[in-house]
Formats: sequence, structure tokens, C-alpha cells
Amino acid sequence: MTEQRQSPRKVFKTRAMLAVEGSAPVLGRTTDISAQGVSINLPNPVPAGQTAQLRFDLLVDGNIVPINTRVKVTHCILSHGEFKAGFQFLNLDLGAMTSLARFLR
Repeated sequence: MTEQRQSPRKVFKTRAMLAVEGSAPVLGRTTDISAQGVSINLPNPVPAGQTAQLRFDLLVDGNIVPINTRVKVTHCILSHGEFKAGFQFLNLDLGAMTSLARFLR
């Protein structure tokens, strides 16, 4: 498998709420994040290519910044009894992009 990440990742552990259209929102836990996307451990699989709404909080300069954005599933694998899914951010708004950049530096 070739490395598809275009930017460095930072370990990032927090709760995340994923809402796939037509399904009840699911709670997961993030594992790492980059400027392009985030990796989340979920209780159930999500199909690659699926889009969804994702919400999580970033701690930036001592302040909690809620991030609410569209994402696309890039991959999903079974790992240690849960599903590890990669998500690409779609159309992050300027505020979220700025907060993310500050978090990642």
C-alpha cells in the first residue's frame, strides 16, 4: 500500500460525531489529524467514497474550537475489534482552516 498522506500528521485523541446521511450519528474517537483529514476509530464500518458530516472539538491556544465539516471516507479497515477510517476534509471553512493550521504548528 502506498503512502497517500500529503502532509504531516499530529496525534490527536478526542471524541468525534459522524453523521452519514440516512443513518443515526455515530460516536468515534480520533487518532490523528492533518491539514487534509483525520483518522477515526468507529464501532461500525463506513464505505470508502461515502460523504458525511463530522463534528469534533480542537483545543487551540487554550480555547475549544468546534469543527463541523463535510468529509469523505478514504479508507476503512478492521483493526483490533474496531474500524479505523480515514476521512478527507471537504470545503473546510476559513475559520476551521485557520484553527487547524494553528493546532498543527
